[in-house]
Amino acid sequence: MTTPPPPASVPPPGPPAPPDSSALSEALRGMLPDLSVGALLGFATGVALRHIGRVALIALGALFITLQLLSYFGLITVNWWQVQALTEPWLRQGSEQGGAWLARVLTANLPFAGAFTAGLLLGLRARV
Repeated sequence: MTTPPPPASVPPPGPPAPPDSSALSEALRGMLPDLSVGALLGFATGVALRHIGRVALIALGALFITLQLLSYFGLITVNWWQVQALTEPWLRQGSEQGGAWLARVLTANLPFAGAFTAGLLLGLRARV
């Protein structure tokens, strides 16, 4: 005994059809070039900042090794307490205000600052 096929008026089971998104796609179509350019520029900036930061840290480490070698051989004497006293306020102020300043500079006059920021964060995390 076979079961009769369902009537033709019953839709097949499955997820409901998405609403008509043509209005949304039309609204986003004009903004898409700005968003993609902003994300691409942000990503490139993030990758560049990672590499510049890495080079700066390597240079700082090399400077420290050089100072320690010169001090070890008795060619110079380094007052590390004075170095710490001189650099600590500058580093504290830089860490509190540096991020806000960099964000302000990098997104100034950009109509696509949101996409740029998202791309920047992706670029900082990218393994390139």
